[in-house]
This record gives sequence, structure tokens and C-alpha cells, in this order.
Amino acid sequence: MTDGTVVVARPSITQLVVRALQLRCPHCGGRQIFASVFELKDRCPTCGILLERGEPDYFVGAYLFNLIAVELILFFCVCGFVYVTWPDPPWDLITYVTAFLMLTGCMFCYPFAKTTWLAVDLAIRPLSPEELDGHDHGGEVGERAVPHV
Repeated sequence: MTDGTVVVARPSITQLVVRALQLRCPHCGGRQIFASVFELKDRCPTCGILLERGEPDYFVGAYLFNLIAVELILFFCVCGFVYVTWPDPPWDLITYVTAFLMLTGCMFCYPFAKTTWLAVDLAIRPLSPEELDGHDHGGEVGERAVPHV
């Protein structure tokens, strides 16, 4: 920052996704972005970006992403199990086990869905110098309008 402009480092899509799958900040790779198992901190402790990017309902897409990912995983697992046990698959066992796995899978995959959703958003809508300036000066989610592409 020599002439008053801020240079924003832009990680590659691969870097964003790999960091997200490691449950790190997709932007900088910083650790400890979770306040609890299911809740992100307001800001990344390393780079300071708002993890909800200025929108109170930001992670609604992560819920959908989580549900679709778990359903696809279960779909292929159930299809494989039915194929292996054909012609007499144990339908009752499949019903109860998949219901249990759907619930536990959604809970297990939720943190990954949140960080991956953030990575996808950063790939589509990269951080702008104005957004980073807003992060540097603090403020709560919703106090500043986050620039959109």
C-alpha cells in the first residue's frame, strides 16, 4: 500500500476449496475460525474478514449445500448396498440405517458446508479493497454494505 490503494491477494479456486475442506479460512488459510462445532466466529482471527460477508442470512445456501451433499453420498451408498445384496435386499435395515445416517451425516458435514460455501462465494465474489477496508475498521455484520459484483 504505497499510493493509498490496497492490493487484495486473490487465492485460486483450488486453494479456496482445499482450505475450506480443512475447516480453515478459505481466504487466508487461518485456523480456529469456529466458535463451536456448528458456529463460525464473526471474523477470521488471522485476516479479519467477516465470515458472513455482511449478510445476516448468508449461510442459508450452506444449509442447502449440506443437504444435497449428504443426500448424494447416501444415494450412492444405498444403491451400492442394494446392488451387492440383490435380489433380496434388507429393506427395513436400509430404511432405518439411512435415516440414522442422514441425520448424523448432516450434523457431521455441516461445518464443511459452511466453509465450502464461503469458499464458493469468495471465488464468485472476491474480496474488494473496500470490503477489506471495512474489515480493518471493524463493525458488525449489517452495519456496512458489502460491495457486490
